[in-house]
Amino acid sequence: MAQTRKDEERALNVEEREIVAQTRHPAVQDLADDALNVLLKRLRDLRDKASSHANQQRREMRGKSPPKGAEPSGGHAGSSLKATTLSAALKRLNAEIQRRAEMAKNHSLIENAQRALELKMHAQHNNIPFNTRHANRGMHDIPDKEVNSLIRPAERGRLRKASHVAQAKRDSSGH
Repeated sequence: MAQTRKDEERALNVEEREIVAQTRHPAVQDLADDALNVLLKRLRDLRDKASSHANQQRREMRGKSPPKGAEPSGGHAGSSLKATTLSAALKRLNAEIQRRAEMAKNHSLIENAQRALELKMHAQHNNIPFNTRHANRGMHDIPDKEVNSLIRPAERGRLRKASHVAQAKRDSSGH
């Protein structure tokens, strides 16, 4: 369920509210990369602290842990809400860092493509072969590997006919 700003203000103190406000849309885009990393580290520390405090209160309520204060906690809803709020802010910050990384990657691809185009145009203008690699020519005929016979075709035909005649004589003489 989405949290309202009123719930966030109730869960956070003044310093934490300022940090969370920096993770929202117009402010987060104005931050420099190093300031973004500092904010990320600070936000992680706050979230971890709030999560461990909520876990401690939950253990106190169940009787698994001795109370940190004079008496055990009655509920952990406030600490849990603070941890959830800080986690949502951390998620927004990570999304912004990821967006910037993707944008930088796209810019480097564009710069490399433009540099390659410049080199190609320069090579074409000066009649320099730009790239000697070419695609395969595709399908082509493979010559037959059949060995040419050294016997003349006429001789082969003469031998075949002589064999037929000899067989015919044997067949006719036996009856």
